[in-house]
Amino acid sequence: MIGRLRGILVSKQPPWLLVEVGGIGYELEAPMSTIYDLPPTGKEVTLLTHYAVKEDSVALYGFLHEAERALFRNLQKVSGIGAKIALAVLSGVSTADFARLVQAGDVVALTKIPGIGKKTAERIVVELRDRVEGIGVSLPGLPAGAGGAPLDAAGEATVALQQLGYKPAEVTRLVQKVAADGDGAEAIIRKALRAALGS
Repeated sequence: MIGRLRGILVSKQPPWLLVEVGGIGYELEAPMSTIYDLPPTGKEVTLLTHYAVKEDSVALYGFLHEAERALFRNLQKVSGIGAKIALAVLSGVSTADFARLVQAGDVVALTKIPGIGKKTAERIVVELRDRVEGIGVSLPGLPAGAGGAPLDAAGEATVALQQLGYKPAEVTRLVQKVAADGDGAEAIIRKALRAALGS
């Protein structure tokens, strides 16, 4: 098991991170909530990790806060939710807001998160209501940039939102609706996520 990594942040290409530890580069997937709060590349970072082994793959996930990792693990105990949807949840809503929605039984709000339908939202409420009490506060996450060719702020926001599971047409509508002159990608994504979740 790998429970924590401390090393140099080499690259950020949401949802992927590369962290060099003792000359070894670890590739991790991380929610936008973690990516948003990371230091610049070239700086030291400490990440809590979740190591997942499946029949045909091995994956490592990174988190800045224990509340994020705990929610990521608890979400996957719900039938029908895997790592991809769990990352989308953490990227789309803060851990504190998620806990509030679950405790309130707000199925409608939960279905606004990509990958979560009505039945899955209902299962989340039933299975996680007792587990989310006292969950820590974590800001909704936003990417610091996407890989490949340089993009403007709206372009970076569009790529990141599509990676979260939003459909291209919906992403275009959201970005056009919320983007303002001078906004960086992080600001656009934050506003788009709020608009998509109706908050």
